Amino acid sequence: MTILVTGTAGFIGASVAHRLLDQGREVFGLDTFNTYYDVALKEARWQRLAERKGYRGHRLDIADGKLLLALFDQVRPKRVIHLAAQAGVRYGLDNPMAYVDSNLTGFVNMLEACRAHRAEHLVFASTSSVYGANKSLPYAENDGAAHQVSLYAATKRANEALAHSYAHLFKIPMTGLRFFTVYGPWGRPDMAPQKFTARICAGQAIDVYNAGKLKRDFTFIDDIVEGVVRVLDHLPVADEAWDPFNPAPDASGVAPYRLFNIGRGETIELMDFIATLEKHIGRKAELNMMGMQAGDVEGTWCDVSSLERAVGYRPKVSIDEGIEKTVRWFKDYYKV
Repeated sequence: MTILVTGTAGFIGASVAHRLLDQGREVFGLDTFNTYYDVALKEARWQRLAERKGYRGHRLDIADGKLLLALFDQVRPKRVIHLAAQAGVRYGLDNPMAYVDSNLTGFVNMLEACRAHRAEHLVFASTSSVYGANKSLPYAENDGAAHQVSLYAATKRANEALAHSYAHLFKIPMTGLRFFTVYGPWGRPDMAPQKFTARICAGQAIDVYNAGKLKRDFTFIDDIVEGVVRVLDHLPVADEAWDPFNPAPDASGVAPYRLFNIGRGETIELMDFIATLEKHIGRKAELNMMGMQAGDVEGTWCDVSSLERAVGYRPKVSIDEGIEKTVRWFKDYYKV
């Protein structure tokens, strides 16, 4: 059975594809190779996959519904892991249509393709950013998520609602995963772990927002991948006994649909994260203290208990171990 994975030139998509190939599965990957960040890094990820047995890849923009449907006609995947999206919180301030095209139009195209081919299961990426202005930590799936503070988060919350409606109307099992600050080897250069590492190694100052008074649930890529792959083989079913007046937090509800947080389940102060980077880079950081950024939130912290109960998800990689592996990869890849 071929598994379709979108975004396989991306950080999480490439990592998930490698894990599936390690399990002996066949993977068909998609990516559009947009220029949001260094395309050379995307090409390098793509090339590593292309060299592996069981992998086929195709360059395609999911915003083109006709091309996507034609590809489904060719590949006929039964299970889909949809990770392709326009990422980034601040990019949406100047480039809103990139989010509309990829995260809204592209997502509906994916739902329609899964509907046309009666997919067995669609696993899709959401984000911890959907919790927005909610300050009740740790975040749990049944907490409020009605006040997004970025366009990126708003489109991902829309994805969750759209997927639920398709699951209900067309009985297609769907699982959404709210990712919490993923980092590790082959990571995105626009995110703080890689950006900080690059600038510290180069002896350049790093911008530290909100004067460092930020907390994040940093999650190592291997733990994220383990959760995604476990969820793929765990198809949600509608709960016939679901009570809308007294809903159980772990119930599927009226549709074959589940929504999970996926993170480490711990929060770390940004300044402690920077100190750990300094330790493994072997160099002190020059700090440029800044105010709060538009669209950002002060803290994230992931309640992973629902995912643990559902599929036995237990993140294993500590911050210290994860940063050590990330810095080692960075120095090797960029020849620092």
